[in-house]
Amino acid sequence: MHITITGNLGSGKSTVCKLLNERYHFEVYSTGKVQRELAAKMNMTTLELNQMMRSDKKYDTMIDDETTRISREKKDQNIIFDSRLAWYFAEDTFKVFISVSLDEAAHRVFHDKRGDVENYTSIEEAKEALAKRAETENIRYKEIYNLNYMDFNNYNLVIDSTFCSPELIADIIIKEAREYECKGYNKTKRLVSPRRLIKDSDIDNDDKVKLKELIENYKDMSNNQYIIDKVIKVKPLDEQYTIVDGLDHVKAAYIADALFVQIEVLDS
Repeated sequence: MHITITGNLGSGKSTVCKLLNERYHFEVYSTGKVQRELAAKMNMTTLELNQMMRSDKKYDTMIDDETTRISREKKDQNIIFDSRLAWYFAEDTFKVFISVSLDEAAHRVFHDKRGDVENYTSIEEAKEALAKRAETENIRYKEIYNLNYMDFNNYNLVIDSTFCSPELIADIIIKEAREYECKGYNKTKRLVSPRRLIKDSDIDNDDKVKLKELIENYKDMSNNQYIIDKVIKVKPLDEQYTIVDGLDHVKAAYIADALFVQIEVLDS
C-alpha cells in the first residue's frame, strides 16, 4: 500500500508519518527532510530556498523524479510519501491532506524548535512566517506545475489535526486507507472536529435537553471512534466555517466529545 501525506505547515504530518512507520512499519519517503537538509547546506531558511526554487526548477525535478521512481519500483511495499506534491507524482496511492488552523500551527512550530532556521521570537512571528511560506509555496507550485495543492478535491481524505493527537490521526489514516483499498470513495472525505465548527458559547442548557437522544447516540459511537453518520454542509468563512445544514448534529457531537464530524464544503 502506498499513502501520500501532505498538509498545512505545522499540521503534524511528519509526526504522523513517523508514527505510521513505528506502528504500521511503513517506509517513509520525506521530501520535506530533503528540502530542510538542502537549505541547511546552503545556509538559508526553507523560505529562502522556496523563493530560489521559483527560478531554478532543478531541485523540484530532482524530488519529483525520485518520488515517481520509488512509487513505480516499490509497488508491493508499504510506503508513506511525506511530500507536498507526492499525491500528483506517485502512482496508485491513497491521498491524504492533514489540515490545521493557522493559530494552532503557529503555536506548535513556536514551541517545537527545529534548529536555527525555524526559531521564532513569538507566536505571532511564527504565524506570519507560516502564512508567508504557504503563500510562496502556492505561487511556486502554480508557476511550475499549474497545480493548487490546497484544492482538497485532489485528495481522498482530508483530516483536521487542530484538536486531535497525531496517534489518533495515524490510526484513522490506516483505517481509511484500508477502507478505500476495499471499497473506494466517490468523493473526498473531510473530517473536522466539532470544535472547529462551534464553541462553548454556542451551546445552552436547552440544547442539552432537546438533543439528549442524539447526544447519547454520539456518545455510544464516539468511544475512540469518529462520527461520519451525518454529513454536515458548511460554507467557508476565512479559516472558519458557517454551518448550512446539520447544526444539531454538530452540537450533539460537540457535547458528546466526538472526535470528528464529516463535512461537505459548499461553494461560497
